[in-house]
Amino acid sequence: MFKDRSDAGKQLAGKLMQYSAKDAVVLALPRGGVVTGYEVAKALKLPLDIVVVRKVGHPNNPEYAVCAVNEKGMRLCNEGEAAVIDMAWLTEETLRQKQEAQRRVELYRGNRKQAGVRGKTAIIVDDGVATGLSIRVATRATKAQKPGRIVIAVPVASSEAVRELRAEGADEVIVLEPPEEFLGAVGAHYLRFPQVEDDEVIKLLGSL
Repeated sequence: MFKDRSDAGKQLAGKLMQYSAKDAVVLALPRGGVVTGYEVAKALKLPLDIVVVRKVGHPNNPEYAVCAVNEKGMRLCNEGEAAVIDMAWLTEETLRQKQEAQRRVELYRGNRKQAGVRGKTAIIVDDGVATGLSIRVATRATKAQKPGRIVIAVPVASSEAVRELRAEGADEVIVLEPPEEFLGAVGAHYLRFPQVEDDEVIKLLGSL
C-alpha cells in the first residue's frame, strides 16, 4: 500500500538507481503517472517527458477500457470486447480520443521539445497498470523511436499486464507490489488517490 503517487514514485526511484545520471529519459503517462514519474526523474537526475495515451471506454461503462490510442492514431484493443461493439461508434470514439491526446500533448508539452530517446534507456512510468492497454501503446510508440533499452516501472500491476508488457519487448519490467496480489483496481493500492489536474501536470513537467 502506498501513501500517494509521490510516495510510490520515490519507492520506484529506489529500484532504478542504476540509471541515475545515465543516458536515460523518464517517460510518464499523464495524468497520474506524471506525479509518480516526476519523483523518479528528480531522484535519478533525469529528464522527464510525457507519452500520452487515451483510453477508449466501453459504451456501457466508460471507465472500462476497450481500446487505447495515442496522438498519432496508434491503437490497441481488447479484441474480444471490441468485436461486440458497434464499429461505427468505436471508430468515432477512437478518433475523438486521438484528438484529445493531440490536445493534451500540446497542452502539457507547451513550447518544450520532445525528449529524444534514440539509443537511450527509456523508463516508462505510470501510477499503476490494470488492463495494460495504455502502457502497451506507450511501449510500442516508444519502441518506434529506437531507444537502446526500454524499462517499464510501475508501483502496481496485474499478473496478466506484466506478462503482456514482457511480450511487448520491454527489456525490464519493475513492479513494486507483487502482481499476484493485485486488488483489481490501481487506486485500491493507495491510501490517497485523488484526481490529478492538468495544472499540476504542467507544473511538474516545467519544474525539472
